[in-house]
Amino acid sequence: MTDRLKSKNVVLGVCGGIAAYKSAELLRLLIKQGAAVRVFMTRNAQQFVGWMTFQALSGVPVCSDLFEKGDVASFKHIDWAAEADIVVVAPATANIIGKMANGIADDALSTFMTVVRSPAMVCPSMNANMFQNPAVQRNIKTLADDGILIVEPSAGDLACGTVGPGRLPEPEQILDRVIACLTPKDLRDKRVLVTAGPTREPIDPVRFVSNPSTGKMGYAVARAAEQRGASVTLITGPSELPVPATVTAIHVTTAEEMARAVLECAETSEIVIKTAAVSDYRPTRVAEQKLKKGEDQISLQLEKTDDILMQLGRKKQGKVLVGFAAETEDLNQNARQKLEGKNLDIIVGNLIGNPASGFASDTNQVTLFFRDGTQEVLPEMEKDAVAHILLNRIAERLLPAGEQPVGQ
Repeated sequence: MTDRLKSKNVVLGVCGGIAAYKSAELLRLLIKQGAAVRVFMTRNAQQFVGWMTFQALSGVPVCSDLFEKGDVASFKHIDWAAEADIVVVAPATANIIGKMANGIADDALSTFMTVVRSPAMVCPSMNANMFQNPAVQRNIKTLADDGILIVEPSAGDLACGTVGPGRLPEPEQILDRVIACLTPKDLRDKRVLVTAGPTREPIDPVRFVSNPSTGKMGYAVARAAEQRGASVTLITGPSELPVPATVTAIHVTTAEEMARAVLECAETSEIVIKTAAVSDYRPTRVAEQKLKKGEDQISLQLEKTDDILMQLGRKKQGKVLVGFAAETEDLNQNARQKLEGKNLDIIVGNLIGNPASGFASDTNQVTLFFRDGTQEVLPEMEKDAVAHILLNRIAERLLPAGEQPVGQ
């Protein structure tokens, strides 16, 4: 479990829309990240999901009425607002958006929102025609101008049968924006280049040489750098993962395409973190048509691909350069050789074969090898946590004095 929201107080506002069921999952994810969460529900929200669900998940009574009998609920909106690190309204209906934009306070949630001084995030969710209504768009713009963070809805098939914008983003996407909002921006104005995923070297139109990389580690690094304020470019081989928010993605397939994109983008990047599992060899000849089954054995002749890290290390010019090494044996020796031979600042090494570490896993167990000869062995943890620790070490050791890391 990661704890990017450890010791943070989050208030979750749930409004009356079909997407309210997603809010229960968002609550679970917030708690998993270490946050303490309190929930406000409108009366209409309880027509879709019962208050008991949110109370059971949060462990805290849900507030839906400022005048509940036998309680000091009339002061909750003041106390909770004072203690909140962030407020998230998801789903946010046209009704609550209109109330917030115009200072209307006629129920528990809208009254609470008038007291909030912490960062606030609104996640609109409604019928596509309603979302595009000029009055609703005007109210959303008012909230944005007032400093409210707007998480734009996604587009697609809606529960009402219409198609278009208005669908509440997935809970993981909202969680990502919450973490980004509360993460100190120690990489603000830094240009970070990250590579991720495998490459595929074609044999014929339907076959290729590749490896099991899914891109999870590289995407985690790109996401963490974006959360910390960096301008991030992600050069990715084939992967099914969604591109992190606000990250510029360049999609490639082969090692040659990867090399061309990396060497071009590296010119304007201050930090280069190369997690991609690039094929070391490619077929010397690519068949124009599919190779038919025939002989019992065939030979495939391979040639070396460009060593991208080596080329980056030769013309480093003050950049921070980080590599990854997935090994099956002699991790220390092999990682050190790559670190020194390719002129890296840090290399992140791990032994593959453990189901909880390496390709396709959500977790990793790595050792950080530094240019000064020191190393740091990390316990098994989620790849997002590994990414943030790596960025901590970059900030501590390699960035100019005065740029402080956010802490482990």
